Amino acid sequence: MKSISVSINDSEFSKLGLPSKISFAELKERISLLYAREALLKCQRIARKAGFSKMTPAEIDTEIKAARGNAKNSD
Repeated sequence: MKSISVSINDSEFSKLGLPSKISFAELKERISLLYAREALLKCQRIARKAGFSKMTPAEIDTEIKAARGNAKNSD
């Protein structure tokens, strides 16, 4: 087994909640979750800014059906 040493700043270390020793698979998983969380928050900000966050489930269903219909028509 090989070991590597990685330097990160205190803020990143805190965000990831890292122990002093961690497997590569666990580090990869924690980083992936952090990126996913940041992407979700970005999507939520965009939705609020564009007014999408106020859509009802019925309005969302209508938009999905329209998009699927347009995709079928473009084939």
